[in-house]
Amino acid sequence: MSSVAARALPAEVVCVWEHGLFKTERVNGFFDAVRHVWRAEGARGLWKGAGTTLVIGVPSSSAYILTYDHLLNVVLPPLIPSPTAIPLFAGVIARSAITTIASPLELLRTNLQSTPPSPDNPHTLRSVLTSFRTLVRQNGFVSLWRGLGPTLLRDVPFSGFYWASYEAWKRNFLKHGYQGAWVAFISGAVSGTSAALITSPFDVLKTRRQALVMSTSNHHVTRTLPLLLQIMRTEGASALFAGITPRIAKIAPACGIMISCFEGVGKFLAKPSYS
Repeated sequence: MSSVAARALPAEVVCVWEHGLFKTERVNGFFDAVRHVWRAEGARGLWKGAGTTLVIGVPSSSAYILTYDHLLNVVLPPLIPSPTAIPLFAGVIARSAITTIASPLELLRTNLQSTPPSPDNPHTLRSVLTSFRTLVRQNGFVSLWRGLGPTLLRDVPFSGFYWASYEAWKRNFLKHGYQGAWVAFISGAVSGTSAALITSPFDVLKTRRQALVMSTSNHHVTRTLPLLLQIMRTEGASALFAGITPRIAKIAPACGIMISCFEGVGKFLAKPSYS
């Protein structure tokens, strides 16, 4: 969703762009937030940044899962004796590498989703590059990796827990004689949901920090620990789980579909050719 829903006690608000103006409106939960965004920005507002997400997500996800598979089946088995620990370490290493490489692109996606297109600020390649050049000029090249810490804190534990849980679920199903695409889907969806719940606070920190980095104001707290303490002090612990419903609604089916497709394509490509 393009607009950022934040929890401000005692009410939830959604930030929308309406007629070129930034507004905050009180909402009652996720679906009410969707209604407000739809009314203010139209259906397109719910998919703002989708193109950038695909440009970033497809190659990074492909590289991630191929790296994981190579670590799982080739690199780590001779080094780690425990079959339970292998998917955990494979997920952690693969996600750490790919997330670090793609961090500037993730910052770009957050920027596009949190700012409205306008005649003075269109979402074009030129405007994006201009925004990046301005950020580098003002804050240095390293600023493109701001938010990497919270992102790693979210994605690396998520990846490790997800793959360890997924492989455990798959082994359990196989032990009872069940296998196939539906087993992969259920195992992936359940593992993704559990991992999303555990890492939700880090997701909130990552999103807020990257949004603040792209802000024109220099008076925001952007370091991870001070930002965490500020959120806890001003909004309460529940704010660290803001947006958990849409996140799980996205992650559960996405993880299930992704891994079932990967398993299915892998089995198809592994079939011997008799031509």
